[in-house]
Amino acid sequence: MGIHTKSADDIQEVDVIIAGGGTAGCVVAARLAEADPTLSILVIEGGRNNHNDPLVVNPAPFLALLQPATKAALFYKGNKAPQLADREPIVPSGGILGGGSSINFMMYTRAQRPDFDAWKMPGWSTDEVLPYMKKLETYHGKGDEAVHGYDGPVHITDGGYRGESEADFRTAAKSLGMRDFQDLQDLDSCDGYAPWLRTVSKEGKRQDAAHVYLHPKLQDGAKYPNLHVVVEAQVVRVLFDEDKKAVGVEYRANPEFQATIALSEAPVRSVRARRMVVVSCGALGTPSVLERSGVGAPEVLERAGVPLVADVPGVGHDYQDHHLVLYPYQTGLRPDETIDAMLAGRGRDLDTMLKNKDEMLSWNTIDFGSKIRPSEDEVTALGPEFREAWDRDFKNAPSRPLMLMATVMCFLGDPSTVPEGQYVTTGTYTAYPYSRGHIHITGPQVSDPLDFDVGFFSDAHDVDLKKQMWAYKKQREFMRRTKLYRGELAAGHPKFPAGSKAACVETKQAPEANDVVTDIEYTADDDAAIEQHLRENVNTTWHSLGTCKMAPRERMGVVDADLSVYGVRNLKLADLSVAPENVGANTNNTAFTIGEKAAAIFIKELGLA
Repeated sequence: MGIHTKSADDIQEVDVIIAGGGTAGCVVAARLAEADPTLSILVIEGGRNNHNDPLVVNPAPFLALLQPATKAALFYKGNKAPQLADREPIVPSGGILGGGSSINFMMYTRAQRPDFDAWKMPGWSTDEVLPYMKKLETYHGKGDEAVHGYDGPVHITDGGYRGESEADFRTAAKSLGMRDFQDLQDLDSCDGYAPWLRTVSKEGKRQDAAHVYLHPKLQDGAKYPNLHVVVEAQVVRVLFDEDKKAVGVEYRANPEFQATIALSEAPVRSVRARRMVVVSCGALGTPSVLERSGVGAPEVLERAGVPLVADVPGVGHDYQDHHLVLYPYQTGLRPDETIDAMLAGRGRDLDTMLKNKDEMLSWNTIDFGSKIRPSEDEVTALGPEFREAWDRDFKNAPSRPLMLMATVMCFLGDPSTVPEGQYVTTGTYTAYPYSRGHIHITGPQVSDPLDFDVGFFSDAHDVDLKKQMWAYKKQREFMRRTKLYRGELAAGHPKFPAGSKAACVETKQAPEANDVVTDIEYTADDDAAIEQHLRENVNTTWHSLGTCKMAPRERMGVVDADLSVYGVRNLKLADLSVAPENVGANTNNTAFTIGEKAAAIFIKELGLA
């Protein structure tokens, strides 16, 4: 295999360097190698190799990958935020080969048709991007065959295991007037629910970008002898010549994987690129690489002590994320209907499941999801500022969801903090947040702290906050109408005032078939409790994007439609940092799509087509 650990001392020069082995980086590397196996390619990834890691390839233990001990994620600490109850939010990102696709929840969630059109970049409209969305997948679900692909590397399936609560969820959603779709990922369907497919093969294995694009080629060294990957190595900066042409990168062994080397002692190596440098370090990593290389806003670079190469003020600007809040519920489910026992190590522990090849290992626990919109009455109730935003951006765009909602069949947190039992957690996340943040370096070294403002709930008139207030009430009514519902786990819900009709409940009995569930009435004090809870608990959905956006330079753009960085030559970007606007979906499918489209652009420019 062409995988090196920490450094590749025998590789001094290649044709193409790809800085970052995340989702898009793996796609680009594999597609370039396919186009010309003689092209020498070097991928430099800061995290460890993910090949055949049981925590990665088996879907069920995905939550373990968000624990620091597994060294699969990077954790970016945000600045203290007054609007978030003075918290310093933590935003994890993929820190392993395959990036986010190796550690995410594996939800197959595609953007909506208006999303790519809203990018307003030639070559990136939905009609122009759809062939790449199809190219990446082998789709095994229902729906319109014209919008799906059937011979791509990423298999989209049920994964071989589904829970037994899906029918219960569908009935509850239908009772709230939500529409039932066969396929909610056809780019147009919205304001309803559907069985949720996943990026899991029919054999029950995660379809991360490294395993389905990169590893097969690395293992076939005879056919792809010029494809190389260095893991556990951090890219420090891009190197430029006197004409501002990218000619290579500096990198060093990642001290996280060096027990005896301090941060300041890791030696820096350089490698040259004859034809192209591609930075693909993600929305949180790519801005830092550019700024350490001298590409960014002059005032940011001056404060950090980095000489200016190119004045590109959009670098690190306009950070976006979907805002997520999780709500746990007690249930009457059996131990084999959630993964709580596995998470708590009660009988169905991971080691035993692996030994027994337990079929539940193929389950990501998310069988049911929705893309939802409020009614006109609900919009009005949220106030005039919300109405203005709705009428401008949503009312006449029926395929744009306000929120997404999904159910996770477990307590999505530390199992030691809750009583033994079986839980369901709902997650509500904002499709198109108005809030923006930023991420910038404060010094020239990789180890220097970052100035990271997540920006959650920073928009004018608290429209993003009001979206989540509506979603809290919506998801609660949904859960109250399920047969599995046994009340809210109060610790994960707002602290309603004494005597409130909205107070959390606990019940040991299943609802009777003829029970009539009426909506909870909320007072102004109840709404204040919800608002406080949201400020204290809103978090990342691990969907960072937009920090080096594809837009005209005068609109704070960093790259053009061909993903070339302004002000320099031979330097490309390919990851979610280039997305100029958000998408009404989990973002990993968009990362795969960007990778496919980027590869096609680079293949053409390199004359490989």
